[in-house]
Amino acid sequence: MIPFSPDMIERESPMPLYYQVEKILHAWITKELKPGSVIPGEKDLCDAFQVSRSVVRQALSDLTNKGLIKRYRGIGTVVVQPKIDEHLVSTLTGFYADMISQGMKPKTKVLQKEIKRADEILAHYLSIKPGDQVIKIHRLRFIEEEPILLVTTFLPLNIFPQLLDEDLEGQSLYYLLESKYGIKLAWGERTIEAISADSQDAKFLGITKGDPLLFLRSITYTEQDIPVEYYEAKHRADRARFITRLFRTPIDNQKIASTFDHELRLTRYFAKKFQTFS
Repeated sequence: MIPFSPDMIERESPMPLYYQVEKILHAWITKELKPGSVIPGEKDLCDAFQVSRSVVRQALSDLTNKGLIKRYRGIGTVVVQPKIDEHLVSTLTGFYADMISQGMKPKTKVLQKEIKRADEILAHYLSIKPGDQVIKIHRLRFIEEEPILLVTTFLPLNIFPQLLDEDLEGQSLYYLLESKYGIKLAWGERTIEAISADSQDAKFLGITKGDPLLFLRSITYTEQDIPVEYYEAKHRADRARFITRLFRTPIDNQKIASTFDHELRLTRYFAKKFQTFS
């Protein structure tokens, strides 16, 4: 039975009918339905709300653009898994803190941890010498038991000599760096590009080889503009989206402004094919 009726629409309101229908459907989908549920068709919704087909189509189109539903030929309109929001311009927090702030339950599995020697590019990213020792941590991150991203992190061994002995699954790495090692993380430089999943990515993330991934590379700096972390993260494109904020006028903060004048290490080396350290 469709839980809608014509009296749910305020026909004298200046608010457009399609917008009212969208809000009602949005609340119903997010509170009552699970991913995979099929919602009523256009005709049934028109009859339930007593509105035109163009009104219903506009409402469904907006919900589709927001990533709540998707139309499949021969099946109908299906509720899809909502995407996880992460921010490109925001406070410098890690994945663990980002997910906690959204009321989600993050989980981490360490796939590999070791000490290796930096090549020329990695040395440049971390402002160290080629051949210097770095810590490599390869992790699989989950949300509600679903694999979401693979991340490989590199840190200078001389700054974090005991890091591999720490619990790297049950706590925020950034919190650990700041609380135990006294490193004050201040800002980060990040790039984002699209790549295809290879066979190993597909195995860990539960997807198909060739599926799209969002590939992030990031360098994290201290208050003294010293790079102390470089990481590469491969996010499932079907489960993640990134939000950015734009400003028309300069932000009135000298420190923030200075970061935009800083050397962009991630854009110094380019190649036709992505070079990753995973």
